Amino acid sequence: MPGPLKLLFVIKAMGNPGGGAERVLADVANRLAQRGHQVSVATTERADTEPFYALDPAISRIGLAIGSSERPARGIETLRRMLALRKAIARIKPDVVVGFMHSSYVPLSVAMTGLGVPLVASEHNVPERYAGRRLQWGLLQWAARRSARVTAVSEQARALYPAAVSRNMVVLPNPVALEAGHRANVDMPQGRRATALAVGRLHPQKDHATLIEAFARVAGRYPNWRLRILGDGPLRPELETQIARLGLADQLELVGTVRDVSGAYQQAQLFLVPSRFESLGLSTVEAMAHGLPAIGFADCPGTNTIIADDHNGLLVDAAPQDRAGSLAEAMERLMGDTALRKRLAANARMVGEAHDPVTVASAWELMLDEVVRGRPG
Repeated sequence: MPGPLKLLFVIKAMGNPGGGAERVLADVANRLAQRGHQVSVATTERADTEPFYALDPAISRIGLAIGSSERPARGIETLRRMLALRKAIARIKPDVVVGFMHSSYVPLSVAMTGLGVPLVASEHNVPERYAGRRLQWGLLQWAARRSARVTAVSEQARALYPAAVSRNMVVLPNPVALEAGHRANVDMPQGRRATALAVGRLHPQKDHATLIEAFARVAGRYPNWRLRILGDGPLRPELETQIARLGLADQLELVGTVRDVSGAYQQAQLFLVPSRFESLGLSTVEAMAHGLPAIGFADCPGTNTIIADDHNGLLVDAAPQDRAGSLAEAMERLMGDTALRKRLAANARMVGEAHDPVTVASAWELMLDEVVRGRPG
């Protein structure tokens, strides 16, 4: 086991509701702190901002209190953040700094110039996320070349990056914690509606509009089913209008962000992931680890490596003109067949094994130790 390290994790915010990267940071940082490493977490928020995902009391909090985490930083704010981060790093002298997401590791790659501290850039997206954002994409590649390591959440995600980035990448799966006995029951629940569940930020990437349209096509034939969508985001008003227009208010609920996502998985009978692309579908892994069969699109990176068609879920071939229709057919197939849901669920549970939090924390620990010791990836 590597000796104790002094680690600084940097992320834009920990107080915002939800967020996959924030959840991963909290889990990894907590486990490394519990293993005896000296861990600090720096954000652009005030130091007393309550993190949405709890941090171990042993972890030191650094709050820059510069700008707002709910909007892109202005030029002067970015400069002030870089100067504040540089001062903090010079003061605490960490063995390695980990920047979560490009909004952190790009400014860090400038702020840390000449400090002699290695930077790990933790990337949780795929290149498609930066389509149409030429400046961000160029800065990402520049920062990646200045980093000791770049993390990717899957081999598929890593392969999508250009060689100048991917050759410096190490794959570290997202951890998924599952307490014993926390399994979904895919049978039709007695005395209440069955639940189809989706989890994700209300953002165009997640394509909830297609999911809602697909559910509208089958809802009338399955009045004992409801659709629950967990998450929040900029498209909420638009999706609420769509739900009202389709007359789905009695069967479809935009739940918002919740802390007890595990409880939502346990109460569901089916998981739906309509995303157009993912780096790694963390919610899909979590749902399947809870024993839920899943439906996703075959052309979606980050979904098509998790769902194995007719083994642990269904992969939908998206019709060019009727993406919602293709999804509706798959939904109807599983909503109407309890035996099929049970068969797929039995295999779905095995998905979580590669994301065991203890194994993932050990992989992070080894990678960070190699960086500190100057070993090649």
